[in-house]
Amino acid sequence: MLTSNGYVLDPARVGALEPVPEHERHDRDALWERLRRHGYLYLRGHLDPAAVNAFRAFYLDRLGVGGPAELPPDRLRQVLFKEIVPGPEYAAFCSQEAVRGWYAWLLGGAPFLHRRKIIRHVKPGQRGVGTATQAHYDLVYLREGTDQVLSSWIPLGDCPLSRGGLVYLEGSHHAVRAKEAAGLLRHPAASITADLPALAEEYDSRWLVADYASGDMVVHSAYLVHAALDNRDPDGVVRLSTDIRYQSAAQPIDWRWQHDWHDRDGL
Repeated sequence: MLTSNGYVLDPARVGALEPVPEHERHDRDALWERLRRHGYLYLRGHLDPAAVNAFRAFYLDRLGVGGPAELPPDRLRQVLFKEIVPGPEYAAFCSQEAVRGWYAWLLGGAPFLHRRKIIRHVKPGQRGVGTATQAHYDLVYLREGTDQVLSSWIPLGDCPLSRGGLVYLEGSHHAVRAKEAAGLLRHPAASITADLPALAEEYDSRWLVADYASGDMVVHSAYLVHAALDNRDPDGVVRLSTDIRYQSAAQPIDWRWQHDWHDRDGL
């Protein structure tokens, strides 16, 4: 059973996220065509799992997350937002050659990494609305820059379905783009809903899911609706992930995103 913020997904409205086939991995034109068609690129094994797991260990050890030495909430926020988020370890991870170099190749020019980068950890058993990332599309938070900004969602460690990874509403980028062009969706930056089953019905679509492994990366359009599942891991493993955003340095940049992420940044 898959849930998000306590809502149970209808199995008839669930499908599989499609990985980029090996013969397309080094074909830039094919990747852009796939991105336009599906709204995402599921790149399995794109990163070195050792590098991913090393950063996971650094993060969990520094905060004590999931262990007996976990920092109290106030101290945890201080270390997260004052030390880890602006720190050299996180900067190096987000700018590693497999990420920054790949974006330079895909974009065909100098890439620009938005400074506002987010790390999320979710413990098993957390329930209720607001626990898991609600359904949204990224453009509502990035309106002052190009709509060609691309998001990378990276699971920091293995993330099977039970651990609560990201899910994508199939084909939603086409409908959202059309509604945006018609001026029907220009509301303040906010999530759409926590009720994923109802949204799938509204769009007559499916939520695409995957058993992610350490080293996977998903790149998605700013128009594609996505959300997260609840962490129901039977072994009590913390789900850790990061989402970062790259674009061409030649395109307009939303300068509100050029500050380090913190819990009161209003975005």
